[in-house]
Amino acid sequence: MTYEFLQHYWCFVVALLGAILVFLLFVQGANSVARSLGCTEEGRRLVYNSTGRKWEFTFTTLVTFGGAFFASFPLFYSTSFGGAYWLWMIILFTFVLQAVSYEFQNKIGNFLGPRTFQFFLTLNGIIGPLLLGGAVATFFEGSNFIVEKNNLIDPTAITPIISRWANASHGLDALLNPWVLIFGFAVVFLARTLGILYVINNVNDEDIRSRGSVRLIGAAVPFVILFVAYLVHLLLKDGYAYNDEGIIYMEPYKYLTNFIDMWYLLVILLIGVVLVLFGIGKTIASKNYIAGIWPAGIGTVLTVLALLLCSAWNHTAYYPSTADLQSSLTIVNSCSSEFTLRTMFWVSLLVPFVLAYIIYAWRAIDSKKITKEEIQNDHAY
Repeated sequence: MTYEFLQHYWCFVVALLGAILVFLLFVQGANSVARSLGCTEEGRRLVYNSTGRKWEFTFTTLVTFGGAFFASFPLFYSTSFGGAYWLWMIILFTFVLQAVSYEFQNKIGNFLGPRTFQFFLTLNGIIGPLLLGGAVATFFEGSNFIVEKNNLIDPTAITPIISRWANASHGLDALLNPWVLIFGFAVVFLARTLGILYVINNVNDEDIRSRGSVRLIGAAVPFVILFVAYLVHLLLKDGYAYNDEGIIYMEPYKYLTNFIDMWYLLVILLIGVVLVLFGIGKTIASKNYIAGIWPAGIGTVLTVLALLLCSAWNHTAYYPSTADLQSSLTIVNSCSSEFTLRTMFWVSLLVPFVLAYIIYAWRAIDSKKITKEEIQNDHAY
């Protein structure tokens, strides 16, 4: 295991966690359309109890994603999570609102009323995917930060901070880039699409399933248009590359070149796109088909995984700086020490056992479909 292998290995692990996180945003997506899927209070409770069984998976994956990034690429963690803190604080705040809303919307003594907390769930369902999608888009579009490693050893430095944001917006300036917004809204509509597919599969109610098929078209069409637009933009734009000396430079058609050089990522991307379209198309075409979440979910993981690896492998700066090109982060200049990566490698061998437990728990939770009778007990949301 060379240092270079460990860098690429941990980049793959982090990218896989990010891809799984995007898939699990179906919880947010379903909540954002809960009022249209369930036209009655009972119908909305069916949707919320369906997603309520899975929101912990999304939140835990988000925290694990951040922890893995911190351990393997600490300079990214300090730059993004420390510099763009307004962006990440809003994301975390909406997720906290989500957790509180599930627990308190129907509790006795809730003086705010159920609709207030349902509004918070809808807010999280829109803001969460939008800002997370925007954060992913900055891997290609760049962020406004400066890295000054010499501050740690400079006795004259007022504050020994390695990286700082170049303006006072602390991450919110990324939303001024229209391509960041396009990708962010693509993730919003992807989350809605996956959420509708999950509710169709998980809730045993004909009214919700019939409305879900119609709402699926309204979510899937904008997603496909926005995603294709961004993918074309990505393949044609200049990318951030670095040479063996670590010098960052702009390279025409960098991401297209990456997919050509790493043809296996292109294959994974195409398989993922086909699976997503298959899951959507068959659900719309067949009234009896309710398993669309699985091909679409697997396709989402594969597609996002390919995109994230394309942003970092093949001598590509995965977190470009628009303020100072040479401050851009790569898997070489931002990773932990070889000892740390090697030690974590052996710990990561436990991950398959954790995944096996998650699959077991998931199957146990979903062994029985959500029905109107299910939401009558005291443990329902």
